[in-house]
Amino acid sequence: MRKLKIAVQKSGRLHDDSMKILKEVGISIDNGRDQLKASAKNFPLEVFYLRNGDIPQYLVDGVVDAAIIGENILIENGNNISIVEKLGFSSCRVSVAIPKSETYSGIQDLNGKRIATSYPNTVTTFLKNNNLEAQLHIINGSVEIAPNIGLADAIVDIVSSGSTLFKNNLQEVEVLLQSEAVLAVSPKIHEEELDVLNKLQFRLQSVLKARKSRYVLLNAPNEKLEKIIQILPGVKSPTVLPLAESGWSSLHSVIDKNDFWEIIDELKIAGAEGILVCPIENMVL
Repeated sequence: MRKLKIAVQKSGRLHDDSMKILKEVGISIDNGRDQLKASAKNFPLEVFYLRNGDIPQYLVDGVVDAAIIGENILIENGNNISIVEKLGFSSCRVSVAIPKSETYSGIQDLNGKRIATSYPNTVTTFLKNNNLEAQLHIINGSVEIAPNIGLADAIVDIVSSGSTLFKNNLQEVEVLLQSEAVLAVSPKIHEEELDVLNKLQFRLQSVLKARKSRYVLLNAPNEKLEKIIQILPGVKSPTVLPLAESGWSSLHSVIDKNDFWEIIDELKIAGAEGILVCPIENMVL
């Protein structure tokens, strides 16, 4: 079987999160220090460590078959590149920020302004969609200093926590797009590599579903089972097993992590006892 060539960012948070999820899906990668590529020991996969901004062109040219990349980079530079899976990590947003000393009443305030950015295509689309005109200064690097040195009136850059904006006396005023890590595929991928990609995607989906879920075990008197079962959503329906103590049963189910506390409160009110909640490594449905 031919190896799937996949690109990941060579350093930074996205790199770390990408390597973490590959490990979670059972892929062991022998990556030595400062390597540009590395092969998996137990899966037909070869990882290329590339600069994030270069990855879209590698995908377009078919140099790599797939990539774990920020969605914002694909929107900026990734024409004809398909996203096959959103991965739920390395979340950020591309936003407009202005000096804290300036007031902001709406997007019309940006008309005629000087905007510094590393995302000219994204900004140009935003301006066009809102019938705005602005002078763009394209900067690769520390965009946030542009207003402080008089180069621009506003910036458009990625924002995660907002701490960088705060340190540079900037305020976020508009969100152009929300972004997260995605699995993207080259338009030139061959059928054999596509088969490997599908196997990888299946593994990723099982891990992503598990991250969003929790396994719940509880005990309940039999006369309260019907009410408790109505509370537990489960994958299909809860598993019910009799306990050694007569009149009691154990229920096993899966709940959404985001609804965890609300469901636990309902279960306690309904009569559930001895509630245990466990993380799930994988979910194969």
